[in-house]
Amino acid sequence: MASITNVGAARRVAAPTGGGKKGQGWVALAYLWPGLTGFVVFIVVPLVGSLVISLFEWPLFGSPTFIGVANYEKLFGDPTFYTVLFNTVVFAFVYTALNLALALGIALWLNTRLRFAGFWRVIFFLPAITPMVANALIWRLLLSQDGLVNSLLGGAGVEGPSWLSDSQFALASVIAMSVWQSFGYNVIVLSAGLGAIPKEILEASRMDGTTAWTRLRHIILPMLSPALFFTMTMTMIGAFQVFVQPQILTQGGPGEATNTFVLYLYRNGFVFDRLGYASALAWMLFLVVMLITALQFAGQRRWVNYDK
Repeated sequence: MASITNVGAARRVAAPTGGGKKGQGWVALAYLWPGLTGFVVFIVVPLVGSLVISLFEWPLFGSPTFIGVANYEKLFGDPTFYTVLFNTVVFAFVYTALNLALALGIALWLNTRLRFAGFWRVIFFLPAITPMVANALIWRLLLSQDGLVNSLLGGAGVEGPSWLSDSQFALASVIAMSVWQSFGYNVIVLSAGLGAIPKEILEASRMDGTTAWTRLRHIILPMLSPALFFTMTMTMIGAFQVFVQPQILTQGGPGEATNTFVLYLYRNGFVFDRLGYASALAWMLFLVVMLITALQFAGQRRWVNYDK
């Protein structure tokens, strides 16, 4: 009799009532409202505000004048817009490819039962947590005409180029500094992904006589594909927002060789006093990033494996 009473009580506790669901909804809302408030205040409101500003001729100090979509029409007739878009796309794809290749190679190396692997992870991660401005200033000293790099090349009998003032090398120098700055973050993410691969599967493949290349291609990379997709997406989004590196290293030069989208946007808004045009540029950048991110998510169905 006592057991029957206990079962009945348990059912009463397990079966949620309508009032309980409402109560859970309020509890969930209480947990979510700080994040929702921050999303609305810091994301939605600025987005809507920039869209409104892009419809005005809006000087930094002065009265705005409504001009409709004139800023967007001007944008498509601006040759510098196409130059900075091309520079940014080249930077984004080359930087992302080099970053992921380097991070994957080092993550695989650190996953080979290497002694002091944790120490090396810290060393590789240090540039990612140091101020980017300070790193860029150091790289500017290293790559200057009489800097350490050209001094070492001169000692070997090679005349070093003008890394930062020659249009053939300037963008490559910005990409090299950017990869060095940030690949450590992807090393940490990919190392975590490699650590999640069951050791039994790798041991079984070794017992079957597979080579290291076969294991990498048919076991490790497919099981690591969710982490690779995450790092590729986040790295690409960050690449389109590159600003500090060209601003400190080359100031967008020589000419427009390293002028990027966000740098051009910043100069229009806060140097040339054209907030409306800068807002139109910001919306174009938003649409480009959204388009590329959507293509990445559409394409990930073909190569990302979420099966365990």
